[in-house]
Amino acid sequence: MAEKTNRLKNKTSEKAEKAEKGSPEKNEPKTAVPKRERKRSVIPGFLKSEAFMRVTGLFLLLFSLFLVFAFVSHLFHWKSDFSIAKDSSLGELLADTSIHVNNTMGKVGAWFAYNFFHLGTGLAAFLIPFVLFLVGFRFFFSITLLPFRKTFFYSLFSLVFISLALAYIFSDDKQLLGGNFGFHLNSYLVSVIGNAGVGFLLFFSALSFGIINFNWTFRLPDKEKVGSLLKKPAFMNAQKDPEEIIEDEDEEELIDETEEEQEDSKIEVLLPDEEEEDEEKSVIELDVEVPPVIETKPLAGIALTIEEVEQEDIPELEINEEGLSQEDKDRMNLNEVLSEDEEIDFTAFDPTLDLSEYKYPTFDLLDNHGSGKAKVDKIELEANSNRIIETLKNYNIEISKISASVGPTVTLYEIVPAAGVRISKIKNLEDDIALSLSALGIRIIAPMPGKGTIGIEVPNQQPEIVAMRTLLAGDKFVNTTMDLPIALGKTISNIDFVADLAKMPHLLMAGATGQGKSVGLNAILVSLLYKKHPSEIKFVLVDPKKVELTLFNKIERHFLAKLPGNEDAIITDTKKVVHTLNSLCILMDDRYELLKAAMVRNIKEYNAKFIARKLNPNNGHHFMPYIVLVVDEFADLIMTAGKEVEIPIARLAQLARAIGIHLIIATQRPSVNIITGTIKANFPARIAFRVTSKIDSRTILDSGGADQLIGRGDMLYSTGSDLIRLQCPFVDTPEVDKICEFIGSQRAYPSAYELPEYIDENGEGSEMDEDLGERDAMFEKAAHIIVAHQQGSASLLQRKLKLGYNRAGRIVDQLEKAGIIGPFEGSKARKVLIKDALTLEQFLNNSENDTFAS
Repeated sequence: MAEKTNRLKNKTSEKAEKAEKGSPEKNEPKTAVPKRERKRSVIPGFLKSEAFMRVTGLFLLLFSLFLVFAFVSHLFHWKSDFSIAKDSSLGELLADTSIHVNNTMGKVGAWFAYNFFHLGTGLAAFLIPFVLFLVGFRFFFSITLLPFRKTFFYSLFSLVFISLALAYIFSDDKQLLGGNFGFHLNSYLVSVIGNAGVGFLLFFSALSFGIINFNWTFRLPDKEKVGSLLKKPAFMNAQKDPEEIIEDEDEEELIDETEEEQEDSKIEVLLPDEEEEDEEKSVIELDVEVPPVIETKPLAGIALTIEEVEQEDIPELEINEEGLSQEDKDRMNLNEVLSEDEEIDFTAFDPTLDLSEYKYPTFDLLDNHGSGKAKVDKIELEANSNRIIETLKNYNIEISKISASVGPTVTLYEIVPAAGVRISKIKNLEDDIALSLSALGIRIIAPMPGKGTIGIEVPNQQPEIVAMRTLLAGDKFVNTTMDLPIALGKTISNIDFVADLAKMPHLLMAGATGQGKSVGLNAILVSLLYKKHPSEIKFVLVDPKKVELTLFNKIERHFLAKLPGNEDAIITDTKKVVHTLNSLCILMDDRYELLKAAMVRNIKEYNAKFIARKLNPNNGHHFMPYIVLVVDEFADLIMTAGKEVEIPIARLAQLARAIGIHLIIATQRPSVNIITGTIKANFPARIAFRVTSKIDSRTILDSGGADQLIGRGDMLYSTGSDLIRLQCPFVDTPEVDKICEFIGSQRAYPSAYELPEYIDENGEGSEMDEDLGERDAMFEKAAHIIVAHQQGSASLLQRKLKLGYNRAGRIVDQLEKAGIIGPFEGSKARKVLIKDALTLEQFLNNSENDTFAS
């Protein structure tokens, strides 16, 4: 057996060396090139240049005008120039200076006119400079006057039809009207089908052309109308004058004609373009390398297979977005209805144009923590595998195979139990195996999803830090086509894990204090900062702790969103949090109205349509950036505001996915009263850091395992059925500070992205109208109640007007400011300064007059 294995290894090594020496190109990943790109690559570069196209267009324009003048002049001087052009070639005409012609465009013009008129198609030759003029105009000005494909085929048909028709009608005068082509074609057809047959053929061709291209219809009058007209005159039936009846019939005919013209125009607009409908598919072939396997012999003669899995470089599918072709512009010219004052702009809208000089953060701003490879030697692996086998043997559990996959912080041992062994017996030995391994905590996965094995996750003695820089610089993140990519860490197999926030669509993070939640939030935000432009995404940051997210203040005018009138973009006050959440609900409703008007289903389709300039900004349409709401400590908001926070968050989580609003909520208190059933139902994607009890783990993930994590960024990522163990990347506070400083030092928008203003039902609006002196809508009613009861208290207004305490207190302050009641006097009720209702009416009228006068 050893000899066979050595032979196989030698053969594989020789093949690998030959492949490396002989054909190095085969080892490279192959990407199929589309056929159109192969064809276009054959064309020389100067033929594609804009200068060559303009010069060609200018030549065709002048040449078409030259032909028109030559043809018109030939109509007057063809008798004198006929014999000269007939008996001489173009070379003789140019070489012999003694030859003179009467054509305005000289000998060259006379030669072209003779060949196109007499030897060609006669008077129909005027269509040739017409087509050349359209082509030249398109090349020179990049504007299409008429659809080229239709015009070309119409002109070709007209060239043959007119030449034949003129030769048929004026059969004697073949030299000018029908041309030599029409004369010979007519002679041939007459010999085949006769004169009458040629007439029928011309009649059939003309009608067929009109029916196919212009939808001509021929209708007979109805039998009832014909019968009524035969029985009685029209003026007797309608009881009108004959002249009025004739006018009505003419109007009906005009209406029918206009309807037919409208149908014809619609048919012309909707004619498909065959070349654009032919789509070619490109195929990308992926080369996947099998990781090497090292075999050792641990205790009991069971082979331990150690899989050293390195990060695989998997090429992502690249999507090349091409601009609009000229045919697309033609179709847009026909279909779009534009006013006379509007300018046609076919260039795609660029949302990044306002900050076109924006530079993305560089990888130099991040530190390279650790080496990126697990520090686990074979001695540790063999020792752990032997202890696992011994522990299982003590309980009469036999296994047939064991293998190990080394990760940054955890090693996964996969065992195959012998026949007849129950999985539940192994699963119940979790604590016993942890005791034998002297580990912080192990996690048993029985069975492994998609495999016939049982997994035992054992922490490494020397865990390795996963640096944020290695993830962001990896191919998986750099070449991703996700809408909102976030680098969550590395798996047990040491493979980069990148998820799409747009597909989650919301993320719930929970874990005990000091286990990595804040670092995880920073990693998510940094991932989006490295991948998205300020015009494409905005953050709404809620930080009840007031210290965790303050670093992002520097990018306020680039990436942050806030309510109008707020000084700080990072929200720390609970009242402002409630206003912001309700403002996001208003924004959600407004965006859904725009999606409904645009007849699209999600923000991606809407933005694509807006970038293609298929939506009119005058109708309220605009480019929609993604909005990510980040709440650092959700438990504090629930304890202070309760339902006022939970209801808008639940509403956003249920509906906001399609319009690009995504939520990231973190809490260190994963209890049932904080993470309620409504919250859990709308957050399918969850991240659990280490927690202290199994109850907390089940509250977050609906399963255990989070209590067995080792902390310091070790986490479980759940997307419903799948549960993946990851090591969160480490990004330090100074790194985040440098990134925000780099972005904040660049040119920014005039202000932060403004959310819609929200006015509370209890009178608590956004901070804009705090100092404007605007009176509440219930001000006058409250004043009458206060004066009638001669008691200036907020509780009286609450009872009588059924108001909340906040709004009642605000009205009391306004009454004091207006001079109706006195100032606050401790436990005593405020004094009412106006004694009766009549005086109050005069006072209110005077105050209104004063405001109008001012």
